[in-house]
Amino acid sequence: MSAPRVVAVAPASPAAVAGVLPGDEILALNGERPRDVISYQLLADEPEILLDVNRGGLELTLEVHKRAGEPLGVEVHTALFDQVRTCDNHCEFCFIYQLPRGLRESLYVKDDDYRLSFLYGNFTTLTRFTEADLERVVTERLSPLHVSIHTTDPQRRAEILRNRRGATSLRWLRALLDHGIEVHGQIVVCPGVNDGDVLDDTLAGVLDQYPELATVCVVPLGVSRYNTETRMRAHTPAEAGAVLAAVHDWQEVYRAVLGRRLVFAADEYYLLAGEPFPPAEAYEGFPMHEDGVGMARAFELEFDGAGTRPMAPRSGFFAWLEGAPAEGYRASRRGEPAGEELPVRPGAPVGVITGTYGARVLEPIIARLGRGDVRIIEVRNEFFGGNTGVAGLLVGADIHRALRRQPAGHRYLLPDVCLSRGRFLDGSTPDELPRPVEVVATNGAALRAALEG
Repeated sequence: MSAPRVVAVAPASPAAVAGVLPGDEILALNGERPRDVISYQLLADEPEILLDVNRGGLELTLEVHKRAGEPLGVEVHTALFDQVRTCDNHCEFCFIYQLPRGLRESLYVKDDDYRLSFLYGNFTTLTRFTEADLERVVTERLSPLHVSIHTTDPQRRAEILRNRRGATSLRWLRALLDHGIEVHGQIVVCPGVNDGDVLDDTLAGVLDQYPELATVCVVPLGVSRYNTETRMRAHTPAEAGAVLAAVHDWQEVYRAVLGRRLVFAADEYYLLAGEPFPPAEAYEGFPMHEDGVGMARAFELEFDGAGTRPMAPRSGFFAWLEGAPAEGYRASRRGEPAGEELPVRPGAPVGVITGTYGARVLEPIIARLGRGDVRIIEVRNEFFGGNTGVAGLLVGADIHRALRRQPAGHRYLLPDVCLSRGRFLDGSTPDELPRPVEVVATNGAALRAALEG
């Protein structure tokens, strides 16, 4: 166990009044050593706290006085103070196995930690879940959790996860649901492996065994150019259409039996199959927005000002391992504010930077504006290659190459979803791009405001 290190103290907060300083290591709160930000938060909610800290080798005890539940005002450096529970599955489709060498170390860490599922929406297979974990989740009401299902057939699930415990670990899903924990499920569909009849059997198994699930999202596997698994390949348009047909059929079954659709297909499937996105009401409140389900339709509604509250996507690719900011314990996207703001050039033509999937979503939306001064700059992801087309996985090198061919003096809007703490996945920053860019929040309202600014 390592002690959480203070990285920021809110001015005039109870911690600031008590004398807590950035760099302090928090050893204990009221004599108890926290193991993660979850237990830390529970301890910090107390009105009277004796805070044991290590300040440069000197151990101090600070007295904190505040109202019960009032924020302590401290931001710590990481979410977990003990070790991340890493994943011992060896899934063929795992994107971490498909990363190039030379990226920062944190990107190669595979987690299967229920705490990160609760904090950040990461999906866990439950193959390393224990009785003690169940007791804590139920006692502390760590809900919602997010569980990777992939298939409900025990032997096939063990095969897909390449872990014999995959055959039995969904018993924990049943236990979580029995105790009233909200759980969102995910099925990564691999062509020729768990699509077709297997997908139908899985969705039937969900209805039979886990009907209390809050939602189930069906997503296509991502294949980078570094993939070495011969069975793993991208969907064909026909295969994507077949997955959509299965999802839509089962939505009707679930509606008839449960009164809700329960299962939803990721936006990528509609783009791959060339089919229109469902109407907004078909997403039943966009509960899986952060997992790529309904993002395009929600973005359109936000852009048109149709009353939908902008939905901020969760932190970027593996950003959870970089730290634990106090607000939502999610890493900031933009990093430290720049020394000076970029000048806004009224009347200058505008280029909207996005990935290949984003371009197909944005083009009809932008076209409705009837403005010849706004264009989409589609950036192909050559860094990862394969079928990688989402804006969230764009890297500085690919954007650099695209902007090098663009004229100077224009405005260039960059979605913040491709940044984590101000950096792209390849470690570069927006300041290194050949044209100045304006970083814009990844929602329709923010893009509309930037275009009208």
